[in-house]
Amino acid sequence: MSKLVLVPTPVGNLNDITIRAIEVLKEVDLILAEDTRHASKLLKHYDIPTPVRSHHKFNEHRKIEEICSEILAGRNIALISDAGTPGISDPGFLLVRKCIEEGITVETLPGPVAFIPALVSSGLPCDRFCFEGFLPQKKGRQKKLHALKDEDRTMIFYESPFRLVRALEEMAGVFGHDRRACVSREISKIYEEHRRGTLAELLEHYTKHPPRGEIVITVAGKKH
Repeated sequence: MSKLVLVPTPVGNLNDITIRAIEVLKEVDLILAEDTRHASKLLKHYDIPTPVRSHHKFNEHRKIEEICSEILAGRNIALISDAGTPGISDPGFLLVRKCIEEGITVETLPGPVAFIPALVSSGLPCDRFCFEGFLPQKKGRQKKLHALKDEDRTMIFYESPFRLVRALEEMAGVFGHDRRACVSREISKIYEEHRRGTLAELLEHYTKHPPRGEIVITVAGKKH
């Protein structure tokens, strides 16, 4: 039976991919990729000849009907994002939902996701946590943070390096300057870094030292 397979890809080191993921990408009829140029590096590295088609947040809405029709016609299709597991702050949810509505089998392989190593390396409690993804870029940031003001679980956010200082400043204003946190960047890459401290300390550091790379912010929950 034909199906949709969500395949996690490395968040940094190209070796952080499972043998099964490589096998699936070689066996399917088509790979949907967030950025085909980015995907080509991985596919070339593992000698994966499968055709690739673009599937990103700007064309996802108008492409899902076509993709479902192809799967129903007998094609096996894999979905990958630029890094990590599709659907986690990346395209994938809409397609998965539509496939389920159409009775199409959806299979998700286990694999890389950036926030798990960031959480575990932060030194903050990881028995209970909530993943909040990216804060709204413009409207709604303060509302989102204030809704989390009394959250007692460890909180995890994704953020752009260009908005990190702003995010830390806003978090300090809502959660308190003394709240413990960790900024993780370049997960699984050569310059991987986990900087731990209070929100005030992290804000001071990154104001002086603008960061590069993908960012994960882990913030301690409120103590009751």
